[in-house]
Amino acid sequence: MNTLVVKEKSISRQASMEICLLAVQKAEELKIAINVSVVDNKGLEMAFLRMEDSFIHSINIAKDKAYTSASFGFPSNQWIEIFKENPHLEQGFSNRDRLIPFGGGLVIFDDDVKIGAIGVSGGTEDEDIICAKYAIEKIGLK
Repeated sequence: MNTLVVKEKSISRQASMEICLLAVQKAEELKIAINVSVVDNKGLEMAFLRMEDSFIHSINIAKDKAYTSASFGFPSNQWIEIFKENPHLEQGFSNRDRLIPFGGGLVIFDDDVKIGAIGVSGGTEDEDIICAKYAIEKIGLK
């Protein structure tokens, strides 16, 4: 085994684009307009899709939800519990660029290995989570 090389799994561009389309499909069923971003295992954007009537401000929120989930390896809304248990962290972390501490960002796993993340913004927090979960599950990932 070569200790000088790290092999990683990451989401493909094809899967990233399909996940965006699936999230939009669910948003259409819910009659909402969203922005959706899919990032790789490092948090670098692989695909983005904006529905025509979505909130413009939600573009960066969707991107940052995906980035937050990928960079920490857990759903963006988990920060709510972390801040409740450790209130002193909220003051420092809430000022961090790109940290979104509410729902709509989910990690994408393949065989328990983080391969990317999705961020959805434009609906309610619950609707954003529904769209993200739907897309991940529909494509056959966790």
